[in-house]
Amino acid sequence: MPPTASGLIDIPSKHSVDETLAKLKGILQAKGVTLFALVDHSGEAAKAVIKMRPTKLLIFGSPKAGTPLMLAASRIAIDLPLKILIWEDAQGKVWVTYNSPVYLQERHGLPVELLPNISVIEALGKAAAE
Repeated sequence: MPPTASGLIDIPSKHSVDETLAKLKGILQAKGVTLFALVDHSGEAAKAVIKMRPTKLLIFGSPKAGTPLMLAASRIAIDLPLKILIWEDAQGKVWVTYNSPVYLQERHGLPVELLPNISVIEALGKAAAE
């Protein structure tokens, strides 16, 4: 799916938010990718007694892939580690959303040869949504 003007790519998931999340976590673990954090936005909203559709953010990465990016363009650190948002819309449809690698490459002026270091997010997002 092509990125929107905002640089985000949305992929529809065939699963619930929690099922998609579990699938992505399993894929990351199998590939040896570090899961730095899970931000449960909807869970935190519930603690504040505010109703919110399921919305969870995974923050993950690999220093082997990310460090060369930061050496080439220090400000990309604002967008690293990589993130995938798994969320449910008002119609109950679940989505997997992430920053387009090309958008990040252009935003930070990364050399094209480093694009594969962040392009892995596309395969991860698609695999979690299937």
